[in-house]
Amino acid sequence: MAKFSSHNHDLARRVPRWAGIGLFFYASIFALSEAKAFLVPVVLGFLLSMVFAPVRRALERCGISSWLSSLLIVVLLIFGFLGMVAALAMPVSNWVENAPRIERHVERELNGISQSINEVFQANKKLQSMTNGSGGQEQTVEVEKGQSMPTQMALLAPSLVAQLLFTFVLLFFLMASGDMFYEKLVHVMPTFRDKRRAVRIVYNAERKLSRYLFTITLINFGLGVAVGCAMFAYGMPSPLMFGAAAFLLNFVPYVGALFGVVVAGAIALLSFDWYGWPLIVAGTYLMLTTIEGQLITPYFVGRSLRLNTVVVFLAVSFWAWLWSAVGMIVAVPLLVAIRTICEHIEELDHISAFLSERHAEELPVAREDSRSQS
Repeated sequence: MAKFSSHNHDLARRVPRWAGIGLFFYASIFALSEAKAFLVPVVLGFLLSMVFAPVRRALERCGISSWLSSLLIVVLLIFGFLGMVAALAMPVSNWVENAPRIERHVERELNGISQSINEVFQANKKLQSMTNGSGGQEQTVEVEKGQSMPTQMALLAPSLVAQLLFTFVLLFFLMASGDMFYEKLVHVMPTFRDKRRAVRIVYNAERKLSRYLFTITLINFGLGVAVGCAMFAYGMPSPLMFGAAAFLLNFVPYVGALFGVVVAGAIALLSFDWYGWPLIVAGTYLMLTTIEGQLITPYFVGRSLRLNTVVVFLAVSFWAWLWSAVGMIVAVPLLVAIRTICEHIEELDHISAFLSERHAEELPVAREDSRSQS
């Protein structure tokens, strides 16, 4: 029996360590994907609570109770969200209703641009007329059975509303409880040194997340105003929608700006007869986002909060694959929180250096500052 147990122990020691790590990552990704409906509002609630915790404390110092300040913050967030939805809903619904007419208009525009494209359309029409007897009928049946975009949006609306409601309710309870989670965290730590480190990590992560998201929100608001004014000056339809879309899309690094440029150019192609306007509109959008990304954001965000661009791109792609649009929004705040935690743990300094845009030689200075504070 002893030989059998020692044999199993030797076999377990011979199992590669990377195999266990790989299984752990696979199980974690599977759990994150399967529990998306629950985890997305929970992550959003905790991130928002850390962002608005300094605001809550400032209101408490002014004599406003914790629950009242939390209620005020949640109500303002709900009204801001409803304003964004109102700014985007009407133009999008009109485009969805006019989708067949827009499709015919796009076909006419493309036919006017290139004769070769026109020939492709004519050949496609002839092919459809030749196969109208059998295949075309089956294709028509499939289209009739398929759900339209408004129908799909109506089916998804209850789930989205439930997740948003859960997020706001969780945010209210987290902020109304004050610093209870921080006190519990300090209480469960075994030594006084661990208690001080835990408090320092939490407050530093809270401060950096709040500073980062507040700064990015103000910058994105300015970008939205600039884009909306530019679209209004060019005579584009629904300039308010363009401003709101630019504000929201810019929370997604790289991909959001590129998507905004493409959409602005496509709508300009449908709105104007001269083919130079799409280039002007898309170029203006690209110029504004470039100024924001290369000059304004690096200046106001600061070097200590800037991340490795390759890691940011990979994180946005990963969370977009895992949690779709919400994943792209929370990717960068999660990286900021992870890097802040790694900065205060010596064993994880190499991860902090990998995530950060800072040079490697700056890490020992940060570590010494952290030790001196402790």
